[in-house]
Amino acid sequence: MAKDTKYSQQFKEDVVQYRLDHPELSLCKIADNLRISESALKNCMKAAKDHERSIPTRGSGNYTSDEAKEIARLQRELRDTKDALEVLKKAIGILGN
Repeated sequence: MAKDTKYSQQFKEDVVQYRLDHPELSLCKIADNLRISESALKNCMKAAKDHERSIPTRGSGNYTSDEAKEIARLQRELRDTKDALEVLKKAIGILGN
C-alpha cells in the first residue's frame, strides 16, 4: 500500500485478530495476505501488545483530555504566530532596503 495510508481502528483490530488466529504464518505472509506492509502489521501488533489488545486511535479532534486539546490548540496558535512573524521580518527586510 501507499505510504501514509490510514487504517481504521476496526481494520487494525482485525489485523491483530488474524495474526492471533494464524500463528503458523510468518509476518511477511500475513502482510501479503492482508495487502499491507510488514511494518504496518508490526505497528498494529505492537500497539495491541502495549494496550492489552485494544488499539488506540488518534485522529483529528481525538484528545485524551481537555488539557491535551488545549495544548494542541496553543501549539497550533504558536506555530501560526511564528510563521506570521517570519513573514513580517522578510517584509521589513525587503521594504527596508
